[in-house]
Amino acid sequence: MLLRYDPFRDLDRLFEAATGSSPTGVARQMPMSAVRRGDTLHVSFDLPGVDAASIDLTVERNQLTLSAERRHERQEGDEWLVAERPAGRFTRQLMLGDNLDTDRIDADYRDGVLQVTIPVAQAAKPRKVSISGTGDAGTTIEASSSSSEAGSDPALEEQAVSA
Repeated sequence: MLLRYDPFRDLDRLFEAATGSSPTGVARQMPMSAVRRGDTLHVSFDLPGVDAASIDLTVERNQLTLSAERRHERQEGDEWLVAERPAGRFTRQLMLGDNLDTDRIDADYRDGVLQVTIPVAQAAKPRKVSISGTGDAGTTIEASSSSSEAGSDPALEEQAVSA
């Protein structure tokens, strides 16, 4: 049988309501992961139980903002025994590097996970630079510019997160 009253859990809930974070220091927000694969940044947000219509994803300059809402379906006559799954509006913000192409962001919500993909901007990709001049023997040296996949990692310059 489940306990209806747990004084410590109730104290934790009061602390969260007063400060906006849990006593363990972990803010109530959606967990995420970010990984670079080739020339694309993949960010995944866990949003179990969130209706797709409540998800709002916006980009302004280099700030990606995700907000979503999860609601408890309360019905007349319900006697809740435990309600540990947080409900309400959740927000997460990421500061994206200048080298990401924020005009080509793609998002897909499936099975409670929001997958956001952001390609690296063409201008940020490493490329060969032409060299002109004469060599030691007086021969002319010329090279053309072309893209290369080797080079620095232009994914996330800085990540700032707030709840």
